[in-house]
Amino acid sequence: MNLLWLGPRRGKAENFFHSQGYCVRSFVEDLSPDDPVWSWMNYTVSFGYKHIIDKEIAQKYIGKITNLHISYLPWNRGADPNFWSILENTRKGVTFHLIDEGIDTGDIIKQCEVDIKLNDTLKSSYDQLSIAAEKLLIENWHDYVCGLIKPTKQIGEGSTHQTKDKIPWLHLLENDGWNTPVIRIQGAALQKF
Repeated sequence: MNLLWLGPRRGKAENFFHSQGYCVRSFVEDLSPDDPVWSWMNYTVSFGYKHIIDKEIAQKYIGKITNLHISYLPWNRGADPNFWSILENTRKGVTFHLIDEGIDTGDIIKQCEVDIKLNDTLKSSYDQLSIAAEKLLIENWHDYVCGLIKPTKQIGEGSTHQTKDKIPWLHLLENDGWNTPVIRIQGAALQKF
C-alpha cells in the first residue's frame, strides 16, 4: 500500500506505517491537483500541513484523505487550534478525521480529549497534543482502513479561526511567546473588558 504523508515527518507514525508494509512518501510543499502522487497513493494523512488540499482532490479521493487536527472538533477549526482552545476555554483534544471540501469540517473517524494543565505552556500543550494525535492515528488506523470505524458527522457549529484572528491577542504572549503559561491566557477571550 502507498501512503502519502503531508506535513512534517513524524517518527512514530512513519515507523508504524513502515512496520505495516506501507511505502511512504512525505511532502511539506503544496501539491497541485495534477501531481502524479495523488494517483499513486492509496491513502493520505495530513498532519501539520500548511496548505489547503484542492477541492477537486478532496472530492475525487473522498474517504482516502485524512487529517490529524490538534483540537476537539468542531471547536477550533483552522489555524492555531491549541491557542484558541486555551484562549476560549473550549474542549482540548485531538481529532482524526476525513478531509472534505471545507477546512477541518470532514467526518470524524476518532477523537479524544487531552488534559492540559494550567501550569503547562502553549508549547508543552502543543507537544502533548501532537503526541496524542500520533497515538490516536496509530491506535485506530487498522480499524479505519478495514472499515470497522464508521466516520460520523461533526455535531454543532463549533468555531473556526484564521491566523489573522490571533493578532488582537498577541499582547498576551509578549514576553514569553509560545512559552506563555496556559494559566495566563486560559479563557481570556471570554472575559469582558
